[in-house]
Amino acid sequence: MNLTVKDLERLQTELQEAHLDYQLELVDGRIIVMGPSDYISEEVAGRLITFLNNWVMPRKLGRVTGSSAGFILPNEKADLRALDVSFVRAERLRTSPRDFVRVVPDLTVEIKSKTDRIKPLKEKIQVFLELGSLVGILIDPDKQKVIIIRRGSEETELSNSDVLTIPELFPGWELPVSELWPPEFE
Repeated sequence: MNLTVKDLERLQTELQEAHLDYQLELVDGRIIVMGPSDYISEEVAGRLITFLNNWVMPRKLGRVTGSSAGFILPNEKADLRALDVSFVRAERLRTSPRDFVRVVPDLTVEIKSKTDRIKPLKEKIQVFLELGSLVGILIDPDKQKVIIIRRGSEETELSNSDVLTIPELFPGWELPVSELWPPEFE
């Protein structure tokens, strides 16, 4: 049975009425239930969103979203996917709809949670790149590594001593990788 975005929306409404809050994705006609993130993964996402928005918003470059934003993909099954962090350039999404968007984000970011495996995360990023994303980033808080994946290029791995840049989307923006990790308070 191939399910559609409408089926997913109906199920989401039923779950919410039952006071169950699950994030759902639609992949190849199947609904995938996503569990909540662990605290560190979500904090890394929040930090990256903050750093990106601090650069993007004053320059009106586009829209940065978190893990609840749904993208209807232009593939055969019209998959509905969500990313941990994403960015869409302003000229591609002039206004925010009160619905899922039918656009492939320019920046695709996945953050490894404690139960995730690297290979499926890379595969998900690759799907977005094949459909039009310019840059994919995989963040691994366990190893404190950042992997940058660009269409048609070799992966670039960054560690704490490196600086993350994405010049094709954010000219001049720089973020020391070490700033992604949650601080320790005394």
